[in-house]
Amino acid sequence: MRDFHLPGRSATYAANGMCATSHPLGALVAIDTLRRGGNAADAAIAGAIVLGLCEPQMTGLGGDMFALVKPAGSDDVAALNGSGRAPAGADASDLRDAGHAVVPPDGPAAVTIPGAVDGFCALSDRHGALGLQDTLGPVIAAFDAGVPVAPRVAFDWAVAGGTPQGSARAVYLKDGAPPRAGDPFALPGQAEVLRRIAKDGRDGFYAGEVADDMTASLRAAGGVHTEDDFAATRADWATPLFGRYGGHDLIEHPPNGQGATAILMADILSHTDYADADPLSARRVHLEAEAARLAYDARNRFVADPDHAAGAAAMLDADVARRLAALIDPNRASATLVQGAEAVHRDTIYITVVDRDRMAVSLIYSIFHSFGSGIASDRFGILFQNRGAGFTLTPGHPNELGPGKRPMHTIIPGMLARDGVVHTSFGVMGGQYQPNGHVRFLSNVADHGMDVQAAIDAPRAFADGPVLNVERGYGDDVRSALSDMGHDVRIPETAIGGAQAIVMDPAGHLIGGSDPRKDGCALGY
Repeated sequence: MRDFHLPGRSATYAANGMCATSHPLGALVAIDTLRRGGNAADAAIAGAIVLGLCEPQMTGLGGDMFALVKPAGSDDVAALNGSGRAPAGADASDLRDAGHAVVPPDGPAAVTIPGAVDGFCALSDRHGALGLQDTLGPVIAAFDAGVPVAPRVAFDWAVAGGTPQGSARAVYLKDGAPPRAGDPFALPGQAEVLRRIAKDGRDGFYAGEVADDMTASLRAAGGVHTEDDFAATRADWATPLFGRYGGHDLIEHPPNGQGATAILMADILSHTDYADADPLSARRVHLEAEAARLAYDARNRFVADPDHAAGAAAMLDADVARRLAALIDPNRASATLVQGAEAVHRDTIYITVVDRDRMAVSLIYSIFHSFGSGIASDRFGILFQNRGAGFTLTPGHPNELGPGKRPMHTIIPGMLARDGVVHTSFGVMGGQYQPNGHVRFLSNVADHGMDVQAAIDAPRAFADGPVLNVERGYGDDVRSALSDMGHDVRIPETAIGGAQAIVMDPAGHLIGGSDPRKDGCALGY
């Protein structure tokens, strides 16, 4: 139990249904959806899409989504891959010939076809109770009416205010400047798109006037995207990956997401004394940083579109984890510092919903960098992601940019189970940090007995390439000890990531936690 003399928030308890996410309106829309007869799938769709209005720098209809779904009355979790592909005309050699070492994140070459809308349609078709028209009704009204900009959103908007370009500036800037906290913001153009999706399903987005607008806008910016690329977009259902740590099963989304990285990192740490280290100690941060560097190096080598690579299977090999753990010096930072993915970001939204029948949805939805590529469609104002910046231009690499390929993705939803029974739906925002964040959350719960809110609140550290970012929640003595071990210690400009989680307690109630690093909350009824 937390010390009620100190600032903080309690975990949220409810009996019938719950949502945890990064903006209060997203949570409210999800709960309203449950209360009027929707289930967790309907509520997650409604809450996630409205976050594209509330946090437009983080996500939107021009992005991708992944989900894990635990159906009511079952613990057989399914994975939904709503990530888009590179256009058929994409060619890495063209970028190399133009002198690029990486995919430029602010141009049309980085724009993969948005997959989220088809993902939402697939989720609604297989698991929803209301249908898209009913589910999207209140969301459309919110996009038309607008919302006041929240404080954390205003902060992020100001940092990335120079990203929107061309017609995107008129949509996402106010008199050429980022809006401030409290300023109204609406997306009437996207409200019209949602009306078409509500009426016609995926064809309201991937065909007709909306697809024509997106294709024409991208081609005008120099892209090679075609109407056929949009028409061919399809979400896929898959089997999750499973790892084991501290008596819990860690359930992750398979590639092209980086869920295998979290499983490998947890397995590496299980061969150290990480679990026994004080939760706020320099030793714990050091071991976590070293394991992250090793696991992320494996990710950068192996994780790619599973249609083009099978190397991620090696990341689930227990012997690989054991051998990697043996490389960690318990007292000294590694001399060889592993660089991150081709492009690193920290902008994503995550939402989890559990309903009265205990269907659970863990869903993550993103446009990659803050404001994505910065390019928006001219008529409807759909802001395009820049997920293609997650490709490499290295010839022959499994994650090399290529026609119809999905890039390595940073966004990963998670769940936890014990003895085959799913008990927690959770996710951690923060781009590259996410596997590290999954492991930190799991360890806080499994090794240190923290409740869901305390596990989220606890200070974080992250080895981001050569730098070890350590939040201000740690004392100067910890930073000094880490420096003495050879780490390049920095205090990050912004807090590291953001997490949301819901526990399905065996006693029958729900317990939710929401990260104070964001504007949101856990809300139940």
